[in-house]
Amino acid sequence: MATDEVIIFKSINIVNEGTIINADVMVCGDRITKIAPVINASGLEINGMSKYLMPGIIDDQVHFREPGFPAKGNIATESAAAAAGGITSYMEMPNTKPEAITLQLLEEKYQRAAETSVVNYSFYLGATEHNLDVIKSADYNQVCGVKIFMGSSTGNLLVESDTALEEIFKECPALIATHCEDEMTIRNNLQKFKVRYGDMITPPMHPQIRSAEGCYLSSFKAVNLARKHNTRLHILHISTARELSLFEIKDRREKRITSEACVHHLYFDDKNYAQLGNKIKCNPAIKSSEDREAILQGVLDGRIDVIATDHAPHTEEDKALPYLQAPAGLPLIQQSLQLMLYHYKKGSITLEQIVDKMCHAPADIFKIKERGYIREGYFADLVMVDIHDYETIEKDNLLYKCKWSPLEGVTLPGRILGTWVNGSQVYKEGKLLPHKPGKRLNFQFS
Repeated sequence: MATDEVIIFKSINIVNEGTIINADVMVCGDRITKIAPVINASGLEINGMSKYLMPGIIDDQVHFREPGFPAKGNIATESAAAAAGGITSYMEMPNTKPEAITLQLLEEKYQRAAETSVVNYSFYLGATEHNLDVIKSADYNQVCGVKIFMGSSTGNLLVESDTALEEIFKECPALIATHCEDEMTIRNNLQKFKVRYGDMITPPMHPQIRSAEGCYLSSFKAVNLARKHNTRLHILHISTARELSLFEIKDRREKRITSEACVHHLYFDDKNYAQLGNKIKCNPAIKSSEDREAILQGVLDGRIDVIATDHAPHTEEDKALPYLQAPAGLPLIQQSLQLMLYHYKKGSITLEQIVDKMCHAPADIFKIKERGYIREGYFADLVMVDIHDYETIEKDNLLYKCKWSPLEGVTLPGRILGTWVNGSQVYKEGKLLPHKPGKRLNFQFS
């Protein structure tokens, strides 16, 4: 697409900044240049009648598996699936192979994304018990933050030492994102189940092994460290009702401690293990229906700030292994907006709230420059949706590499009609279009 090409969305319902208005939107090059009731200009007109235009979704937690796990996914395949789901920017985790724990390894991921990512991107620097100097030296105008695995990891990325945690929370100049599960609690639970059941542990036991208590203890510890050192903390994938007591109800831009919920913790509960088994095995575990409903209430009242996916693909063969061998994680990046539209259709959340939690909030919390909103002068990251149509999830329409979903056969509301990244349409009604790579996200750190 030429940089001066003009696109005009005509008479479209714009979901943005707490309102829905019917208007025209003009895009020139990579920017939104005008929003008005009627725009009379030359350009490619897109009929928006009865359709909805939203800012592109920003997913603050994904695992794209590159480098190191080519059978599971890579930046090209997983970012294509992101575009198909209306996601125009993502922040990817450091537990690749090798782990992104040095600036050189981190930059290698950025270089690969610059060549192959369909949508915009950023990558977390991984914390270890020994890389504080690296954490302090990164350019956080160019890096989204630091990820600490306070549980659910192995090797260098598992940070268990209280001394190391204290130093990181004290010295890290940027946002810290945490995976919070208390490893001692989980190990003790697992040992009890092994004594009782041997190798016959089954997926329905997963939320008892990776228990609510383990989540709360670790989140409580992270919050206390952040309060002690005035650290900017973002706790990922809240999975229990009890953890909600740790968070405040106030404007997220005034918070030093924020949190995220994932779409699977808002959709599934422990009754689904009987049918889906390891397909919904993830860390932290999907728990009770009471936990699920409490998390949704936390989203609505502002204790939880962001909705994301924690997209974590594994091969179907790996997920078919016995419980103790099967890896944790599930692929949902292509259906995240549709899963939230499911809640909208139930009357549980509004379109404005969905956009706030999936688009505006990540932009605000991570201080992403000129994205996350439909505003004149902002990058034209946009998704057009028919919220009245429905789609049945099937293997044939999945763009991510592992080609399976726990939602196969499920019909969800919403059809993604088109996704635009930096003003260029990259996805249209089931097909990826020829495109330029996405751009590296920039942040207002200093």
